[in-house]
Amino acid sequence: MNGYAGTILRIDLSNAGIRKEPLSESLAENFLGGRGFVAKMLFDEIPPNIEPHDPENMLIAATGPLTGHFLPASGKTHFGTKSPATGGYADSNMGGHFGPQLKYAGYDVLVITGKAAELSYVLITDDTVEIRPAAEYLGQGSLTVEKNLKDHLGDDYQIITIGPAGENLVRYACISHDFGRQAGRTGVGAVMGSKNLKAIAVKGTGSIPVANLKEAYLKGKEAYQKVKAKPGFEGWTPEGTAGLTNWANEVGVFPTRNFQTSYAKHHKNINGQAILERLKITDKGCFGCPTPCGKYGHTKTSLGSAYVEGPEYETISLFGGNCVLETIEEVAYANYLCDELGIDTISAGVVIGWAIECFQKGILTREDIGREIDFSDLDSVVYLLNKIAEREGIGDLLAEGVKLAAQKTGDGSERFAIHVKGLEWTGYECRNAPSMMLAYLTADVGAHHNRAWVLGHDVAGAWTNVHDLIASGGGDEAQPKAIVSDRSAGYVIASQHTRSLFDALGNCRLQMMELGFEEEHYAELYSLITGRSKSWQDLLKISERIWQLTRAFSVREIKGFGRHLDFPPARLYEDPIADGPNQGHVIAKEDINQLLTWYYAARGWSDNGIPTKEALTAVGLSEVAEDLAVKGL
Repeated sequence: MNGYAGTILRIDLSNAGIRKEPLSESLAENFLGGRGFVAKMLFDEIPPNIEPHDPENMLIAATGPLTGHFLPASGKTHFGTKSPATGGYADSNMGGHFGPQLKYAGYDVLVITGKAAELSYVLITDDTVEIRPAAEYLGQGSLTVEKNLKDHLGDDYQIITIGPAGENLVRYACISHDFGRQAGRTGVGAVMGSKNLKAIAVKGTGSIPVANLKEAYLKGKEAYQKVKAKPGFEGWTPEGTAGLTNWANEVGVFPTRNFQTSYAKHHKNINGQAILERLKITDKGCFGCPTPCGKYGHTKTSLGSAYVEGPEYETISLFGGNCVLETIEEVAYANYLCDELGIDTISAGVVIGWAIECFQKGILTREDIGREIDFSDLDSVVYLLNKIAEREGIGDLLAEGVKLAAQKTGDGSERFAIHVKGLEWTGYECRNAPSMMLAYLTADVGAHHNRAWVLGHDVAGAWTNVHDLIASGGGDEAQPKAIVSDRSAGYVIASQHTRSLFDALGNCRLQMMELGFEEEHYAELYSLITGRSKSWQDLLKISERIWQLTRAFSVREIKGFGRHLDFPPARLYEDPIADGPNQGHVIAKEDINQLLTWYYAARGWSDNGIPTKEALTAVGLSEVAEDLAVKGL
């Protein structure tokens, strides 16, 4: 099958069963790869309503048709499961080199089920697949065990690992790779830990068939040249995503002090320029990437020093802003510790920000926590991260994630537990950004910016519209506000389909999103590589199918799923922003309800946010509609 390795590898850890089966033409044609494979296989194969840590839950690693080929940034791997964080659909995308190596070994998809009797790792060398004991790696950090396995197996193996957080089932534990790449979101590392699986190492020496090899090679070469010729090429690479820090702060979307505000006065001490001047040793890129966004450097703090990849923007915003760490060295050290422990930096920054605010309000006491904690204190952050990874003391509560921790704690703490559906909010504050707010609310995995990024529409609106002058009476202190409009739904849906498509193709989207590399080239490359002629619009139709399917999965798996789960915490619709460029702004609850109504209508869903039979059938998912109908959903 052109573009694909052609095989699904299934491993049942409970009985050491190893099975290989052909990748079906239908699966490749209708769901492409990556996120599409994950969504389809989870819906079809997971027994409904099992617990995320049940051995029958699946951990899937899936590549796409563009993964591993000669074209810019084709190194993506998609991990999927039923989420420990939300109980619904979960996936997380990772760069690096694991996915291409998996395809070169002969596999498009790796499916892990069951639970090993003892801590184990999987070794894949082309056709040879082994399950080996890993007791010697028990408790080791993600970075440490990757180094130790490479020392043992050889540097030519590509390895994914979990740290102690995954072993201890922290609900936002991540899967790590290449000393700084993570499948960070939705708790995929906890599911890997629940299977007693410490690592997977793969080495492949095969090749991938290509329908039109000569033309694909020339088009890939042209793609590299066009990316390098883009006006933003020279400016993007030096700082990577950390270069967003100044902009996010200047437009007032930088989450600070547990989202109490959206502006940090110390932002220049934690921005991309600070990385260049005080941390960076070299750029670090993923497979085939001409614009390496990773920054490998060295940090030194009062609590220790470390080599670390990063921090990227999200880590800067959630530790530097949300937890108010005031130097790039401190943010980088928190980044390193999360990488070693195997914890998602985004969720950790939100959970710790919530815990500090609870302590300041007297909701959590010194006795609860074991010490005093505060914003702007690296020692507090390090203390809590170690507690979380070991589920020790207060860490056992915080390891549950901010939604469950707030439900267990009560006393009003749910109001400022910043999440949607149980997944912690990422690095953009949205009380003056209705389109981006809607993108967070409707993201299929919970609050995540990578499902749709439409903040540019809101930022433009915030400086050109005076929508709230009517309500304010037009006084001197009235401030412009981005308009709550039905157009927001269209912006969000278009972005959701585009981003989902990249995750299905197995290609990084940054060349298109950040540099403006034209979207039609991806359709040309797909057609040349696979021999299946599809336009960009044809591919987007498949992406829409995937999006409807992931929503249907959560409808089936989460009892009482509906509009209420698409709502943010009360802070984001009741509390005006405390200071900064957007001081005083808030999106009213009725406006949020209206945004959701517009979005549901545009999707063809019920007013409660449930995909209808008509919407599912229209994208070729009539069997999914029948399944939901049988279950009364």
